[in-house]
Formats: sequence, C-alpha cells, structure tokens
Amino acid sequence: MKAIIYTALLLLTLASCWPTSVSFKDTGSMPPEWKNFSLKTLDNNAPNAPLSYAAILSESLRDGIQNNTKLKLTPTADSAQVIIEGNITGYYISPMALQPGDVAAKNRLTVSTNYTIFITAPKEDKMTLTSTRFADFDSNQDQAAVETQLLEEINKQIVQDVINKLLSNW
Repeated sequence: MKAIIYTALLLLTLASCWPTSVSFKDTGSMPPEWKNFSLKTLDNNAPNAPLSYAAILSESLRDGIQNNTKLKLTPTADSAQVIIEGNITGYYISPMALQPGDVAAKNRLTVSTNYTIFITAPKEDKMTLTSTRFADFDSNQDQAAVETQLLEEINKQIVQDVINKLLSNW
C-alpha cells in the first residue's frame, strides 16, 4: 500500500514539473513589433585596420542578424524598427606569452567596435554597445597569412555580441 502511495506522489510531482511545450527556437526578449533592421556600413576609425575591413564586418553583421534573429534587412532606415550604426575604434597586434629573452611566443590581434542602436518601435529608445574581441596566433606565423582567418573568428564574436544586445539588452 505504501508503495502505491509513494508511486502516486512521485508521478504527481513529476507531472507538475513536466514542461508544457518544448521548442528549440529561441524567441528571446525581442519585441514582436520588431520586423526590420537597417545597418549603416561601419566607419573605420582604426588607423591600422585594412581598408576593406569595415565593409567586411558590416556584411558579417547583416548576415548574422538575418540568420540568427527574426529581423529582416531593409535597405532604408525609414521602414526599420532597429537601426544600427557603428565604427571600428581599434585594430592592433600586441605580443603575448613572453619567453626568456623578451621573445613573444604568441601575438594577439584585437578589434574594438562601438555601436549605437536606435529603436523606433514599440517606443523610441537608444542602446549603446562596445565590443572588444581578440584572437591569438603564433609569433612565427606571418600576420598577413593568418589575418583573414583571425578576422573571421573575431567577426563571429562581435556579431554574437550585437545579437545578444538586441535579444537581451545587456
């Protein structure tokens, strides 16, 4: 008799904890009014950055936001509920992991960006975001040879920072 009571209590407890729905799509806290976004090509204010980097990072942001949120890209800011503007503020390489004789075993490529995100619906708002990301590489590697791969890695991290800001307003 005790076994039946314990079993019934266990089933009742499990049933009350069971989820009512399961989904693998993250809806986040993005307001339902947000349908479109506009992204102005980033300004490059970092003297050491490659000339094409602002356009490459801007395209990565456009693709990342479209592929990972419900927002659709619109060519003009007039029909966008989310308007993103930004600039690249830093681009530099610094030595890391110094060894005896003041020789670096690794170097670090660091990229810093600033964003202003204007919200037009459901109410007007403005968010700011500063993102600094880096990737390390061996000092015996030529920077020019690994730069494209490093920037792809950094761009993924920066795109994720912007998406996190949009979804959660961190």
